[in-house]
Amino acid sequence: MEFMLDTLNIEEIRKWSQILPLAGVTSNPTIAKKEGEIDFFERIKTVREMIGPVPSIHVQVVAKDYEGIIKDAEKIRINCGENIYIKVPVTEAGLAAIKTLKEDGYKITATAIYTTFQGLLAIQAGADYLAPYYNRMENLNIDSDVVIGQLADAIAVEGSSSKILAASFKNVGQVNQAFANGAQAITAGADVFESAFAMPSISKAVDDFAADWSFIHGQKYI
Repeated sequence: MEFMLDTLNIEEIRKWSQILPLAGVTSNPTIAKKEGEIDFFERIKTVREMIGPVPSIHVQVVAKDYEGIIKDAEKIRINCGENIYIKVPVTEAGLAAIKTLKEDGYKITATAIYTTFQGLLAIQAGADYLAPYYNRMENLNIDSDVVIGQLADAIAVEGSSSKILAASFKNVGQVNQAFANGAQAITAGADVFESAFAMPSISKAVDDFAADWSFIHGQKYI
């Protein structure tokens, strides 16, 4: 399993990179917009300094045509350094670009996946990660679990090295379902990870253990 953080917020990355077994940080133009008028490539460099050289960083193209996607990918690779995955939406132009970029040695995250068929095409095009949008599919009455399960089966049958990086979550239950149906990785916002530890029973159990120890030994630490 891989856990990635879907944000470019410095404070969130600083906090959760210390807590999570962090496999990577993902971004898109909407996430970047939340940070205001930042120097995007400088922010990516700052993120790299914070998380170290091993976790991946995923940066999305904004062009919609084949030539533009190729140019965006080249600029991202030049400005963002090592272990960068280029996020390319699985459209007609995007799929053509994925094939070309893989031939040129790029690491690719195929994104904006809403259907099994999109994912199957991305697998065959050589995408390293597939990013189905879990909650967005649910909102469109598309069964996210079925799509993820079918893609996981296809990867197994093909012996493909592609991984499912499920995205777009509103709660931890959806994350659990994505993993249960075959996703190898997920990316979620800090709010989803926060909610995972917000259960009052967790805090009560920890408080009770600490109180019992203090009652017996008169101190807070072993």
